[in-house]
Amino acid sequence: MRLQKYLAYCGIASRRKSEEYIKNGRVKINGEITRELGKKINPQMDVIEFDNIVVKNIQEHMYILLNKPIGFVTTVEDQFNRKTVIDLVNQVNERIYPVGRLDYDTEGLLILTNDGNLTYKLTHPKYEIQKEYIAEIRGIPTKEKIQSFKEGLEIDNYITSPAGFDIIHIKNGNTTTKITIHEGKNRQIRKMCDKIGHPVITLKRIKMGNIELGNLPRGQWRELTEKEIENLKNLVRVG
Repeated sequence: MRLQKYLAYCGIASRRKSEEYIKNGRVKINGEITRELGKKINPQMDVIEFDNIVVKNIQEHMYILLNKPIGFVTTVEDQFNRKTVIDLVNQVNERIYPVGRLDYDTEGLLILTNDGNLTYKLTHPKYEIQKEYIAEIRGIPTKEKIQSFKEGLEIDNYITSPAGFDIIHIKNGNTTTKITIHEGKNRQIRKMCDKIGHPVITLKRIKMGNIELGNLPRGQWRELTEKEIENLKNLVRVG
C-alpha cells in the first residue's frame, strides 16, 4: 500500500494532506524519516510514525456533519493560528479531518471523517459529486448572464463545467440564488459570480450529494445517520 493512502486510511489526514506531511518530514518508516511520495509499505511489517507517534489502523470510522460558520478555516491546523473547523468539534476523541474545503468567508455544510477512502472519492473530480449553495449576489443578472453561468465560464485559464443557477428572490436590488456545481476549484462560485459582474455578498453550502444541512444550527454538528453514510458510499461505490 502506498504510504499516503495508508495514512489516510488510518485517519491521519486526507491523501493530499498526508502527502504534505510526508514532504515536510513528519512521517517515519521503521524509524527513518521519508519524504518519498508513493513509497510502498507493508502495514503488517513496517512501523509507520507520524510526529513520532506510531500510526495504527482505525477499526471504527466516524462521520460528522458540521454547519461551519464564517471565520473558520477548513483545515486540521493553521500556520497563522486562525480558528479551524476542528475547534468546533473538539469534543470528538477521534482524529478526523474535513472532506474538501469551504472558504474562510463561506458557511454551511461540511463533512468531517476519518474514512480516508471515502474522503478521497468524494473529492475526486471523476465522481462529480453535486454541491448546492445559497448565494446572495449584488445586482440582478440578465438572462444572458445566467445562461453563460450555466454553460461554463473561463476563470483561471479553464472553462467551468455546466452549473445550476436558479433565482430564489430579488430584494433591495440584490439577488438570492441557488447555485449547483460538481467541481471544487478554489473560490469557484465567487470567481464565477465576479465573472458575470455580480459579486457574492454571502455564500452558504446547503447540500453535498444527498446530504442536506437542514436546520442544524450554525457552529453545531451531529453524526451522520447510517442511512446517510450508506447513501454517500453508494454515490462513489465504496464497499
